[in-house]
Amino acid sequence: MRMLVDAILVVTGSEYKAVCKGLNRLAVATPPVFPIPMGSSVLTKHLEQWLEAGHLSHHPQPRVLLMGLCGSLSTKYSVGKAVVYRSCVSTGAEEKKNAAELLCDRELTQIVQNKLQDRVFTGVGLTSDRLIHSASEKLQLGQTYHADVVDMEGFAALEFLSGLGVAVGMLRVISDDAHHNIPNLTNAFHSDGSLQAFPLAMGLIKQPIAATRLVSGSLRGLRILEDLASFLFK
Repeated sequence: MRMLVDAILVVTGSEYKAVCKGLNRLAVATPPVFPIPMGSSVLTKHLEQWLEAGHLSHHPQPRVLLMGLCGSLSTKYSVGKAVVYRSCVSTGAEEKKNAAELLCDRELTQIVQNKLQDRVFTGVGLTSDRLIHSASEKLQLGQTYHADVVDMEGFAALEFLSGLGVAVGMLRVISDDAHHNIPNLTNAFHSDGSLQAFPLAMGLIKQPIAATRLVSGSLRGLRILEDLASFLFK
């Protein structure tokens, strides 16, 4: 019997570890999990190299699930809510006349939704090339792009993989809401998508209340991400 997906892609670091931890609870065979860099700018090149390594070469009709955390763009969706993407848009979409909105694979999306049922809602993800830290900007972006949540990888992954015939589904958990600001950590991101320890620490220290809220929300989101991985593939 074929597995739900042939591979899971998760941003390297705590999100990747959470998904692996959830799958490691299970006594059944689970899909391989691969870490990906944070941010769209380096993701496409990474995925090119990943495919060249032959990770999907044995699957004539490959299916991939992107998992991780996201931010809410609506006051309706709070920290801990999980979302299965129906489609994905990009903050740069207006520059790509034919790429305003990309649909996730309908069949895979439906399967994930049916398995998780009331644990998730179905929505539209917005992909940004930077971390959105302002609550007011989140609400504005949600209204402008008719999106429910924001991430930094979804659109690039969907655009590249679906263009090659890979069925893509997306499952994320909200770790920061649209009611409060989070620390501005823009300077903490390295060009390769990794986080730099010192700028990250300074960004958190400068805004202690927002930092506490971010850490708390991330920890809660990671726990739920772990549980969802375990429940989805058991």
